[in-house]
Amino acid sequence: MSVIDCLKKKEEVLWLNPDLSHVEPHDKIEGYGFVYMKAAQNRFMRFLPYIASAFPETAEKKGVIESALLPISKMKEYLNEQGAGITGSVYLKDDAHMPIAGSVKARGGIHEVLCIAESIGQQAGMLHPTDNYGKIDSEEFRDLYGQYTIQVGSTGNLGLSIGRTAAKLGFKVIVHMSSDAKEWKKDLLRKEGVTVKEYDGDYSQAVAKGREESDANEKSFFIDDENSKDLFFGYSTAGMRLTVQLRKLGIPVDKKHPLFVYLPCGVGGAPGGITFGLKQMFGDNVHCFFAEPVEAPCVTLGMASGQGNEISVQDIGLSGKTIADGLAVGRPSGLVCQMMKGILSGSYTVNDEKLPVYQKELWEKEEIFIEPSACAGFAGVAQIEKANSGWEEYLKEHDLLDSMYQATHVIWATGGGLMPEEERGLLSI
Repeated sequence: MSVIDCLKKKEEVLWLNPDLSHVEPHDKIEGYGFVYMKAAQNRFMRFLPYIASAFPETAEKKGVIESALLPISKMKEYLNEQGAGITGSVYLKDDAHMPIAGSVKARGGIHEVLCIAESIGQQAGMLHPTDNYGKIDSEEFRDLYGQYTIQVGSTGNLGLSIGRTAAKLGFKVIVHMSSDAKEWKKDLLRKEGVTVKEYDGDYSQAVAKGREESDANEKSFFIDDENSKDLFFGYSTAGMRLTVQLRKLGIPVDKKHPLFVYLPCGVGGAPGGITFGLKQMFGDNVHCFFAEPVEAPCVTLGMASGQGNEISVQDIGLSGKTIADGLAVGRPSGLVCQMMKGILSGSYTVNDEKLPVYQKELWEKEEIFIEPSACAGFAGVAQIEKANSGWEEYLKEHDLLDSMYQATHVIWATGGGLMPEEERGLLSI
């Protein structure tokens, strides 16, 4: 039975990318090289004084927006009790508790807002690359940015990232949200002065409406999660940051010490950017897999079919509805499908009912809270060394079977840090 047939039947499936290619660190990938990631990182560095001033939660780290890399040995023990057979080390990249945004969307969303703010400031003659960007935290700059509008379509987390940052800078902000978005995310944005527009349809409708409304306003910028390179390369900076964290922990990444990364995936921008960044740093020694819900496997469908963003999950009879609201996307990013063609190791789907179980166990065993969509990565590490799971084919092909006991597994926790206490009801199951 083909992967597409399994997707139609809402079965959990592993898709291995037949186009995966050899990549050296700092290689060009689809025409884009290390310099693009470095430029995004440099922009974050220029804005450190502003971020530290405007967002007190970042002051201790002098404006650096980053999450911890946490060992989760108790969770590994639990997974092994369930038959996973994991022999390497397991870590959680806790982007659920990223400052400002509380999700993986912080890097990309904040980066693109900073791109816009920097460009407007420079065009107005008020900002120069050699300036101390702390000067932006002023009424003068808020008045400047208040003349412009930033708009975005979102299932929730990207809206929080962009909405909170842009509103703080002084922009008018409109977030177009799909029906899947959680009420608490909408409420949080409204409290911070963001206009939230709701739609009965899915993510694609929210994006289309946002783009249309922005195009009608010459002083409006639309941040396009489906096609934006500024978002993509903002996300990619995670590759440089993770490299530093691994080195500080004394964790090698090479042929005998492979790195496996499991990335929950919606439209594909954040996991795609992270994959690009990790490949720039580690080449063939990192193996990246996307995790998607069985009802919304848009990137798996787009890449396995070869149709990219020309096909949606609704085209094969799926609803796109899932408790993993951050992953509730019916059509993938065309940019991401193209960028991932030679560097994504594969993807897999996971049933919704597994997500709150992982969520509950992570909380009880490690005292780490993440939202259901952020738990999708656990389904990958739970299968990779299990007999007859399908993953053995990949490990054999890449001569990894004898190295798994020295492997490092990183599950990317993508969101949930800003969720109010009263919304954390899944933990009572």
